Amino acid sequence: MYELIITEKPAAAKKIAEALADGKSIKENYQGVPYYKLTHGKMDIVVACAVGHLYGLAEKEKKGWTFPVFDIEWRPVSETTKSSAFTKKYLNTLKKLAKNADSFTVACDYDQEGEVIGLNVIRYICNQKDAHRMKFSTLTQPDLVKAYKDKSPHLDWGQGEAGETRHFLDWYNGINYSRALTSAIKSAGAFKIMSTGRVQGPALKIIVDREKNIKAFVSRPFWQIQLIGQHNGREVSAWHNEDKFWEKDKADKVIEKTKNEKEANVDKIERKQFNQMPPFPFDLTSLQVEAYRCFNISPKETLDIAQELYTSSFISYPRTSSQQYPESIGYRNILNGLAKQNSYSDLSRLILKISNLAPNNGKKTDPAHPAIFPTGIMSNELEEREAKIYDLIVKRFLATFAKPAVRETVTADINCNEEIFVAKGTRTIEKGWHLFYSPYVQLEEIELPNVKEGDKISIKKIELVSKETQPPKRFTPASIIKELEKRDLGTKATRSEIIDTLFKRGYIQGKAIEATNLGISTIETLEKHCPKILDEDLTRHFEIEMENIREGKQKKDILLEDAKKAITKIIGDLKKHQKEIGIDLSKANRETQDEMAFLGLCPVCNEGNLMIRRGKFGSFAACNKYPECKTIYSIPKNALIKPAKKNCVVCSFPMVLAIKKSRQPLEFCLNPKCPSKNVEGEAGKHAKAIAKGEIKRKCPTCKEGDIVLRSSIYGKFFGCSNYPKCRYTEKLKNSHS
Repeated sequence: MYELIITEKPAAAKKIAEALADGKSIKENYQGVPYYKLTHGKMDIVVACAVGHLYGLAEKEKKGWTFPVFDIEWRPVSETTKSSAFTKKYLNTLKKLAKNADSFTVACDYDQEGEVIGLNVIRYICNQKDAHRMKFSTLTQPDLVKAYKDKSPHLDWGQGEAGETRHFLDWYNGINYSRALTSAIKSAGAFKIMSTGRVQGPALKIIVDREKNIKAFVSRPFWQIQLIGQHNGREVSAWHNEDKFWEKDKADKVIEKTKNEKEANVDKIERKQFNQMPPFPFDLTSLQVEAYRCFNISPKETLDIAQELYTSSFISYPRTSSQQYPESIGYRNILNGLAKQNSYSDLSRLILKISNLAPNNGKKTDPAHPAIFPTGIMSNELEEREAKIYDLIVKRFLATFAKPAVRETVTADINCNEEIFVAKGTRTIEKGWHLFYSPYVQLEEIELPNVKEGDKISIKKIELVSKETQPPKRFTPASIIKELEKRDLGTKATRSEIIDTLFKRGYIQGKAIEATNLGISTIETLEKHCPKILDEDLTRHFEIEMENIREGKQKKDILLEDAKKAITKIIGDLKKHQKEIGIDLSKANRETQDEMAFLGLCPVCNEGNLMIRRGKFGSFAACNKYPECKTIYSIPKNALIKPAKKNCVVCSFPMVLAIKKSRQPLEFCLNPKCPSKNVEGEAGKHAKAIAKGEIKRKCPTCKEGDIVLRSSIYGKFFGCSNYPKCRYTEKLKNSHS
């Protein structure tokens, strides 16, 4: 007999086994799934893993395309979802190991999702009513040993109930609303899988409302007046203190009054120094926002990367709402670890010199985990984007302990014939935390010339600048996540997935997020016939109630009954207006498909449009004047293709955007003969020499094939002659003989 410890992922099982084993753990496997045997003190332990959710919600009895439906149960995802068939061997392994176990401990991620995963394994695989619970925020040995020693005798039932309630609510809302909308569009003679949900609908409405504000925005002209002068050889720029002139006549009078002036007088100088406090520690949302600002990495990818860094023990658990570092994480231990890493050695030692280490904690907390921090464990070679996120987290951690930066703002009032112009400059006097957060500090440094009251400014010119008011900015993938958090919609872990779903469904598009015709029409249709489906207050109400369930103040069954009543009423409204809804959505869907497939004018016939088409063997670009014009271009089959909405500057062919997972989107010209795809200079000569066989080099990966010159729609590159057996590739600019 032994204790069975259940983890959420294989990597965590390995880490826990290594941390708890008195000697070495013994790795075994069943059906290809690894598990670990070890001794810890007097305990025999087996550590085995799930692979995320092994159970998902499904209808008890499938009765066709009916709705509303609420009769659901937990079922193995290997039985309900083809793509999850691989999880069956993990379920079988846990079932086999549970038979001989006399004690059970859940060591899944300590959050609502992890609790639900562990709870389902315990009750459906292990046939137990309860289990011990390990709670940890890093996968480091000291934390795991402590988590095992201090394990709770029970599961976190509040967290488990809240997590399970969330799954039920999301299923009720998502399936029923999506079936209703899909049925509506089918009733109009079209077909498209439609979706909306408890948070998805309100999230889309926020984007659509912004889009409508942008489209309805009417620019209003205004004028500003700039004085450009000189003092001791240095340029001085100042703006009239009226700032915006809404009447041009008034601005013209100022220009007339000052146009012949050669000098202006410095009437007043005001200097103000202020402390700029260090940034708060990262919670998940602020990490996602900062990663997008600094590296243009999407929120969803940032979470994926952070999760990898966590399972590698390099950072703490990333799905947190906290902006606070408690002393219990061991500031000095982490800093001593970072001091051993070349990149952070000097900075860490500077922080270690501070006698009383105290981070600049924010107000936000999380009952389960602290803010994101580096563990201090040496990171091996990281992928480029992993290294960027890791560097950002380490620098943020260091910066929170540093002194405030001291900045100074200087304001000068410049009098030109009784018209006052204001020159302003702000500079950093003491770097403080800026030193530790470099290069991610982006502050404008404007230093005014050293002017004093009474000094003369020689005037070079005074000019009238015409401007107009600008519409609201579109959301970015990062700013919409921040907006959802501000409105308490969704959770820290689900917000990026919700936005990703809106992109996949064709409701939104672009880096500066734009609602498509389908997205706008969906919201307009729902607002007209069943506005409750988009009600932020209703969504927020359920979020608050789920938090009450976690705290033991509310019962799961009561909340689910309330939800069933609300959903049944909304579905009734949808069914009542099904035909009208279907016609509106079908029309918008056609318009959106055309909009998202349009690449540009056909470069051959100059009459038709090049469109993205999908055929038996994948996507391609073709003229819509077929069969009169048979122009066709191939496009990559291993990437999501979107119009770049611009033409090639070299050959004027339409450009296309290829999006691959975990890579920066790549723009390329559709023209296979575009001169931009030829390589010039030394790289070109080297490429030709390899193509002719004058230079030979073995593949550095397989050691068997030769490096040869290959071509794709993106241009020329080096690759192994053993392709597809060996997939080694190399950019020409990085080549060497």
